[in-house]
Amino acid sequence: MTNENNSEKRNTKKTKHKLFKPRKKKSVEEDSAIQYLQSQYDKIIPEDIKSFKDLPLSQKTLRGLKDNNYTVPTDIQKQAIGYALQGKDILGAAKTGSGKTLAFLIPILELLFCKKWTRLDGVGAIVISPTRELAYQIYETLRKIGHFHDFSAGLIIGGQNLKFEKKRMDQINILICSPGRLLQHMDENPLFDCSSLQMLILDEADRCLDMGFQTTMNAIIENLPPKRQTLLFSATQTKSVKDLARLSLSFPTYVAPHEQADTVTPESLQQSFIVCEIDEKLGILWSFIKNHLKQKVLVFMATCKQVKYTYELFCKLRPGVSLLALYGTLHQEKRERIYQEFCRKSNVVLFATDLASRGLDFPRVNWVIQYDCPENVETYIHRAGRTARGVFGKGEGLLMLLPTEERIVEDLNNSKIPINKISVDPSKLMSPQRKIEALLSDNTDLKQTAQRAFVSYLKSVFLMKNKDIFNVHCLDTDAYAKSLGLIVPPRIRFLQNVQKKNALHNNLKQTENALMVEKLKTTLGNDTPPSDTEDIGQGKPKVVSNKKAVPTFSFYNEVDSDEDDFLYFKKKDVDIEPVSIEDVKPSKKKKPITKAAVAKKILKKKIKVNTTIKFTDDGEAIDDDKKDVKSELAKQFENEDVGGIDIEKAKEVLQEEDKFDKMRFRDKVKAKHKEQKRKLKNKKKEDGEKDDFGTETDSDGPDLSWLPDPDKIYEPKHDSDSKILSSQSENDSLSSASEDEKYHRPTKRKLMESKGIVQESVMPRKVRKLEDISASLSVSEAELLAMQLLKAKK
Repeated sequence: MTNENNSEKRNTKKTKHKLFKPRKKKSVEEDSAIQYLQSQYDKIIPEDIKSFKDLPLSQKTLRGLKDNNYTVPTDIQKQAIGYALQGKDILGAAKTGSGKTLAFLIPILELLFCKKWTRLDGVGAIVISPTRELAYQIYETLRKIGHFHDFSAGLIIGGQNLKFEKKRMDQINILICSPGRLLQHMDENPLFDCSSLQMLILDEADRCLDMGFQTTMNAIIENLPPKRQTLLFSATQTKSVKDLARLSLSFPTYVAPHEQADTVTPESLQQSFIVCEIDEKLGILWSFIKNHLKQKVLVFMATCKQVKYTYELFCKLRPGVSLLALYGTLHQEKRERIYQEFCRKSNVVLFATDLASRGLDFPRVNWVIQYDCPENVETYIHRAGRTARGVFGKGEGLLMLLPTEERIVEDLNNSKIPINKISVDPSKLMSPQRKIEALLSDNTDLKQTAQRAFVSYLKSVFLMKNKDIFNVHCLDTDAYAKSLGLIVPPRIRFLQNVQKKNALHNNLKQTENALMVEKLKTTLGNDTPPSDTEDIGQGKPKVVSNKKAVPTFSFYNEVDSDEDDFLYFKKKDVDIEPVSIEDVKPSKKKKPITKAAVAKKILKKKIKVNTTIKFTDDGEAIDDDKKDVKSELAKQFENEDVGGIDIEKAKEVLQEEDKFDKMRFRDKVKAKHKEQKRKLKNKKKEDGEKDDFGTETDSDGPDLSWLPDPDKIYEPKHDSDSKILSSQSENDSLSSASEDEKYHRPTKRKLMESKGIVQESVMPRKVRKLEDISASLSVSEAELLAMQLLKAKK
């Protein structure tokens, strides 16, 4: 036992010594490796690099690249990684699918590794992308190549749990985010600290610095430390001095390995376009999908509502292939699920907005169809770049244009984009027009979606900057509405409002010019203005006549507000002061009247709502007792002149009125039962009662007047019989009682017990009476009695 105890004590001493042993510092070998890598950064020559091993990278990064089959760097990776490791700011521009993501993720890992960054050091690098899907893709790539490092990375995008993100912001080293959510954490989260930031990366930088993100990006840049390394990457890089100055870039290194290439787009991408009318586009798209069922197709559209309608419509038409839709108004979890599903499947069609045009790496996409004309050349490049990605990737692109949009082809050719015109084979066209109209006539929700898609497309065309290509007034809106399945085209209210504003603007200009001419007349004192002033303004000045103006009425006014103001007339003899166009403020729209406001207005006027009054033939009103209040509390409540309704007091009034309603209901039920009993009695009287022998008799019984009086002939045998007879006579007198007493009288047994009479037999009264009589008769008298009864029966 002692040996065992001694051995146990020794073991505990050893374990205690191990537990309280101080942690080892970074090994000397690791420090020397970091020094060696940093010394090799200045010796990088991009032309001599054949694989990632030729770059001075850490072993952890090389293992992560090798495990994911990244062995040979691309042109942008060879040049950008070397300059980034040297600490220079970079403007990176390369073709779509050339590997720009690794070109900035590898420098992030190496920079934090050489600085021995830990979780306690906070945020070391921030990557900003314009879309959530692109941020998710960058985060997944970072997880693959950087899982051997000890850094923590976080994906901060909209649509996720904000509370979950707030608690962990102080432990993240590499932050991959969208601009809006990053600014929200900067403003609201006290745990967020980026004072020690080392590197800022903008992926798709031209989109991040665009007008849509201008205010957000300015606010983010103001919160970042000025001493940092900044990398900008995009397929269409910005060279604006203003944008570079915003990011504090003074002498950035411009890396563009494909700038001298013959084409801006990938060489393995075959591009073509067709010209068709606006009402033929949907039929051509349907025919294309039906003829390419075994391929992966990506269709770009201008608006979210177009994508939603086309997806729902084609799902009901059932083309025979999987359909997906990706647009901005979807929930974030659903967007991620659709993105992953499209990446996984090989035969699928995805309808998407320009949300999916930036940076997303969809594998093995065969066709990219641009259903609507892109806004500019940059948008076309990013859309077409979703196919033919990588070194050996191949793909095809199709651009569908209207006759008025064909001018964009010249811009594409000038930007070194080779594109050929093709025509549609008429034998392969299939028109689903009748099916679409039938679906919309049965489904009102689908019809409303079609109407929204119609208006949203016209609005997108109207908002385009290049009016030489995009002119909403040149579109055949009726034909377009019919192609969507809408028999009656929807109202285009925004166009009507714009036309009215333009008309008002022109009228103000004309009145201002006329007033200027009048002023010149008064200053010169001549009746006619000089020749030099005839060309003032836009055209000749209007001559003001002294004739009385006839009031004109507009019967075709389509004002969206009230229809009561559709008549307009001019006032006479009104002095108008000159008003500049800038001083004229647009009239504010009337606020919509709510139901609560209408109810308050009615209560103030003491109007009784939902009241019905019945009248007689003479025109006199019939009073309804049900609507008259009975309780004193209710009468006081009605006489009070207080705005609004006191709910607690109204409850008390209702409770009091319920008592009177219950009493009224009981009286009504009693009256109903009484009427039923009266009807039943009358019916019995009409039908006649049947006695026990089956003979129909009156209520008085059989006619026995011809028989002799038994009291005169026979004396009563004993007192009990007389008591029974007297009780029977009392019962007969009770039968002639009033109607109410008849139905509420006590039973015969209780009545006899109350009087002390004992009932000897339970035989019926009529049978007992006949048996008593027949027992006292002779044989001849009994025969005569039987004959009389038989005659009465007949």
